[in-house]
Amino acid sequence: MNYFSSNFTLGILGGGQLGKMMLYETRKWDIKTQVLDPSAEAPCRIATDYFEQGDLMDFETVYNFGKKVDVLTFEIEGVNVDALEKLENEGIKVYPSAATLRNIQDKGIQKQFYKEHHIPTSPFKVYKDKYELNEAIVRKELHFPFVWKSCTGGYDGKGVSIIRDAEDVIPLSEGACIAEKLIPFKNELAVIVARNPSGEVKTYPVVEMEFHPEANQVEYVICPARIDEAVAKKARAVATKVSEAFEHVGLLAVEMFQTEDNEILVNEVAPRPHNSGHYSIEASYTNQFEQQIRAILDLPLGNTDSKVGGIMVNLVGAEGHTGQVVYKNIEKILAMEGVTPHIYGKKETRPFRKMGHVTIVNKDLNQARRIAEEVKRTIQVIAP
Repeated sequence: MNYFSSNFTLGILGGGQLGKMMLYETRKWDIKTQVLDPSAEAPCRIATDYFEQGDLMDFETVYNFGKKVDVLTFEIEGVNVDALEKLENEGIKVYPSAATLRNIQDKGIQKQFYKEHHIPTSPFKVYKDKYELNEAIVRKELHFPFVWKSCTGGYDGKGVSIIRDAEDVIPLSEGACIAEKLIPFKNELAVIVARNPSGEVKTYPVVEMEFHPEANQVEYVICPARIDEAVAKKARAVATKVSEAFEHVGLLAVEMFQTEDNEILVNEVAPRPHNSGHYSIEASYTNQFEQQIRAILDLPLGNTDSKVGGIMVNLVGAEGHTGQVVYKNIEKILAMEGVTPHIYGKKETRPFRKMGHVTIVNKDLNQARRIAEEVKRTIQVIAP
């Protein structure tokens, strides 16, 4: 099929920043696109050939949108899977598939999937609601501390809490959830795996993630991870095993823990471009968004090696600021060597909302890390 400068149309469910960055690549290759998103101000709106406002969880909306495109993908997991399944049955190519998304969308199902496929993960138990969770605590079947996760709806640190005592349970949501053993770990790592329909598979280098202690969001992504080569090799092998089990097409971001004794445990996955791969825009031979397009169109996968050390800093809304966004001191970070800000196009800021990211590239990773801290101290995402 001729994808370039033709009538071929790629559909994207979700019009947020990930979709916007995918559109950089479709523009580069002159691939026609359509985007569906519930917000009239979605970041994707400015770059797609056709934009439609609609509910991603509504069957008819997703189904009717999907019938108008040749290949359908998504940049967010919260989409109607039944509609994807019907579109597949009618011959529309959907990547990743509805079956892959069904195994990932619900974290309880996702964890059971790891268990069934002998993929190393932390011990866990699924509870149908908060009442059942409380009953397990009362019966002393569950011991503090543990990690609580909502089975659905969690993102950017929401839907995850460390439960240290009974009072911590009170504010939790009522729905289905997971209780996981709290694992002492050295590092939180991630590997992005790319896979196309022909079965070609490539992994990106292991990255190290540093999280904000309060918001539970990634603050820094460091590539390459500052770990032993043997651990890096093991992490890439585990990520590849996860990819094979899901039989996904596109990108799969595999988040992992490196334990104190250097074991690798899978935390969770995302079947799309991911925060842990943003560094690749400036630092890699093939950035993750181009790779996503290559993978879902069954084109040869690009070189995943890094050209230079890269660090990503998330730009999130400052605490105490809600309203029209202002990027204070952005001109100061633009003056720093190897620093590139990416602004997502969200007009309204609020505390901890992801508004953009900054990449720092440098041959000396330690120097890049120092610059990253200076960037974090300097730029502020505020409201007037």
